[in-house]
Amino acid sequence: MIKKLILFLIIIISLAFIFDVPTKVMKLLYPIKYEDYVEENAKKYNIDKYLIYAVIKAESNFNENAESSQGAKGLMQLMENTAKEVLKKTDDIPIKEDDIKSKIVEPQYNIALGTKYISLLKEKYENIELALVAYNAGSGNVNNWIEQGIIKKDGSNIENVPFKETNNYVRKILRDYKIYKDLYE
Repeated sequence: MIKKLILFLIIIISLAFIFDVPTKVMKLLYPIKYEDYVEENAKKYNIDKYLIYAVIKAESNFNENAESSQGAKGLMQLMENTAKEVLKKTDDIPIKEDDIKSKIVEPQYNIALGTKYISLLKEKYENIELALVAYNAGSGNVNNWIEQGIIKKDGSNIENVPFKETNNYVRKILRDYKIYKDLYE
């Protein structure tokens, strides 16, 4: 009886791999949605599209109506003030500052503003690790941690980020980024 059960399991597992079931399941867990907006803005702002998918997955799990207890909104969970600041630093997102409140949850604007924000942080910190830390914890905190020697300017020791939530957030994004790349490249 046990030999038959083991043989049955081996056959089932073999068939799953032959028909690529693990990859199909992973793609359900790590979807590609809002592809047009993500790809357009990833190219425009020189950010890997798979990183944007990983951020969206972590921030809202692709729920465009998501809103945090802090008031962050949309797919990329942007605060209105952050969106306004990003908008001031670009002229290629067709939105007026007065319209931020109503437009911030619309996927095309949320993804454009969020991707531009990541690109600005990447430019400021010169690496994606610190850009992600700043995206979650704010640039003020990152600047203070660098000044105090808690984290290095090159982002090589982000495990030292003192906010547990941010520390876990960055690790999750980087893990999911790798998974997206492995699944879809």
